[in-house]
Amino acid sequence: MKLVHSFLEESAAQTPDKTALVCGEQRLTYAQIDAMANRLAQALLANGVGRGDRVLLFLPNSVELVVGIFATLKANAVFVPVNHSTKVDKLQFLAQDCRAAGIVTWQRQTQTAVSLQESIPSLITVVIVGDAPDGCMSFEAVQADYEAERPSCHTIDQDLACLIYTSGSTGEPKGVMSAHNNVVFAASSIIGYLQNQPDDIVLNLLPLSFDYGLYQLLMTFKFGGTLVLERSFAYPAQIFKRIAAEKVTGFPLVPTIAAILLQMDLSSYDFSSLRYITNTAAALSPSHITALKEKFPQATLFSMYGLTETKRTLYLPPEQLAKRPNSVGIPIPGTEAWVEDVETGKRLGPGEIGELVIRGSHVMRGYWEKPEKTAERFRPGTIPGERLCYSGDLFRVDSEGFFYFVGRKDDIIKSRGEKVAPKEIENVLFSLSGVVETAVIGISDPVLGEAIKAFIVPKDDTLSEKDVLRHCRQHLEDFMVPQQIEFRDALPKSSNGKIAKKELR
Repeated sequence: MKLVHSFLEESAAQTPDKTALVCGEQRLTYAQIDAMANRLAQALLANGVGRGDRVLLFLPNSVELVVGIFATLKANAVFVPVNHSTKVDKLQFLAQDCRAAGIVTWQRQTQTAVSLQESIPSLITVVIVGDAPDGCMSFEAVQADYEAERPSCHTIDQDLACLIYTSGSTGEPKGVMSAHNNVVFAASSIIGYLQNQPDDIVLNLLPLSFDYGLYQLLMTFKFGGTLVLERSFAYPAQIFKRIAAEKVTGFPLVPTIAAILLQMDLSSYDFSSLRYITNTAAALSPSHITALKEKFPQATLFSMYGLTETKRTLYLPPEQLAKRPNSVGIPIPGTEAWVEDVETGKRLGPGEIGELVIRGSHVMRGYWEKPEKTAERFRPGTIPGERLCYSGDLFRVDSEGFFYFVGRKDDIIKSRGEKVAPKEIENVLFSLSGVVETAVIGISDPVLGEAIKAFIVPKDDTLSEKDVLRHCRQHLEDFMVPQQIEFRDALPKSSNGKIAKKELR
């Protein structure tokens, strides 16, 4: 029986002195990370975190976040990674929704954590990276005061490993329940087709709160490689130098980063160590695929498709890139996928457009305490007890079984590799004085994948674009702030009075 924290524990047993993580100036071995995770797990257990409890990890990419993930699992609990730019109101919702028992965050969020502890009865344990006030634990003190002995494991592979929150069409985040066996299967399947080896060195600049970023950590620790963890792509030159200095072999991208790369002169940087590049979150355009292959001729490019509810779903074997640049591939090893008619549920043939349906051990358990939403997305299969995932995305498949993304059933926006619910942005806009009506849509953008555009009917002409953007930056994560604002006297309506977004598009 494999558990997610066994990725770290087995690598620590086999290669204790190998560098597992490079983060800024810090270089830690597998043995060091395993010991740090054991100490934090002991602290969580000693302070009331129990089996199956949820622990929020509200941190930027860091050593402490990596340790927090494995410590939570070692404490037989469930980790809930939260984007470090998440605003207080949303953090409060997440903590209440999952009834968090603990939170690990950094010193600048101390007051936020304390206020959550005061308002949420379930939240009994607060760990602060840095100085901690009374009633909270300091991460550094935990490392000094607790033993590095591995806690007793009571988890089985059917238990939840993590909740990853994703936005839905209603704008209310939903916690995707990932059991240990889901994560182990998905990681194993992806490692298989990427042909990862212990000598692979993977650079990750995507947030660990984003499942694509998270799996770079989990997979690397599973195959015993080295993860070079960066906070963002804010300083590309620094990233490129790091690739050369660390002899990075794997570089995961999203289309946003690919578009930026392709606008730069990279001739002065050494990318000779790169063995492969991956892309998911949104499909790369054929022109971007061609340009990436020209920029990185020695690297194998993997174009992929996935969703949080199944982790990874499709991948395009690299030898098919030239022949099928518009395809996102075939089902990942050990899984099955097909296209169904949205109305009748009939399986469709080559060239017909319908909803992508996914079958396999990577189909997650559903949405945390949302049975109705779970029933919509996760439906019974032909085998009793089996669950299929209905993706909500429209696809077609060719005569040789390769899948092509067509569009989304709903209006979820994918911008900068993140899922964005228009309703969530609209709710924030409606809270701004002077907004009478608003609608948010995604529009095609070569860099962002989709740019966010907000249409606003103002009460009068005193409301400015600067006012709107200032308000959005105060209440939304960075990736949810609209790139375009358009003021209108009125918005188009359907016959039943709803705003007609199709006309806006």
